[in-house]
Amino acid sequence: MTDQTPTPIPGQTAVQVVAHPPVLEVTLNRPKANAIDAATSRELSKVFAAFRDDPELRVAILTGGGSRFFSAGWDLNAAAEGEEYEADYGDGGFGGLGELPGLNKPVIAAVNGMAVGGGFEIVMAADLVVAADHARFWLPEANLGIVPDAGSVRLGRMLPPVVANEVLFAGRRLDAAEALRWGLVNAVVSADDLMSEARALAARVTEAAPLAVAAIAEIRDRTKHLPLADAFELLRSGGLAAYEAMLVSSDASEGSSAFAEGRSPRWQGG
Repeated sequence: MTDQTPTPIPGQTAVQVVAHPPVLEVTLNRPKANAIDAATSRELSKVFAAFRDDPELRVAILTGGGSRFFSAGWDLNAAAEGEEYEADYGDGGFGGLGELPGLNKPVIAAVNGMAVGGGFEIVMAADLVVAADHARFWLPEANLGIVPDAGSVRLGRMLPPVVANEVLFAGRRLDAAEALRWGLVNAVVSADDLMSEARALAARVTEAAPLAVAAIAEIRDRTKHLPLADAFELLRSGGLAAYEAMLVSSDASEGSSAFAEGRSPRWQGG
């Protein structure tokens, strides 16, 4: 695999997918700004649902074609042509990722340029984020007479309230260094190093036991809005399927056995 983000090819599908099990690489390819209409969103939903359901795939990397835009968000040209604001975006919601049920596998956003509106919301929905040093993040929706649905829900949980409010109400733009400082991204690298950094991060994730990663994701998602006592009650109740599967798996004992024997663990995913 090369280190460079794939160059968008006119006439090809808006979503380019390359599998290098256990890693899936997804490139949003809609020149010039990688804007997303309803059809593209539904395609992304199908891609991430297939990723979720494929036992050979454990981590996905999502990036944008080219070097200027990760994604400009909602395709305003499609909107001008009559596409409804609340169109059918697929099971994953806008961008295919943020509302997809049962996605217990990490998705890494490799932000190759500007992440605007819905593009920024997709970044917020990712589990891990690597940004090129020229990346920018902002939400222009209020100035367009609409609202960033997912951004209004997520951003205040990710940033200090006054910073989130300035982004949401006043369109404040965050550069890559600010995004790193506020904890919105894991790393900032040069554009040339973006994909190699994302792949290295994916490789580190795949060193962990797959059932353990799925259980952690399930616990996080199912308990993040619960009071602490209720979260622990759910954890001990037997109501978390991925957690329960991890507890009775052979992998649950493989890690300690491998450590005691001085070898790398051999995960079976069962």
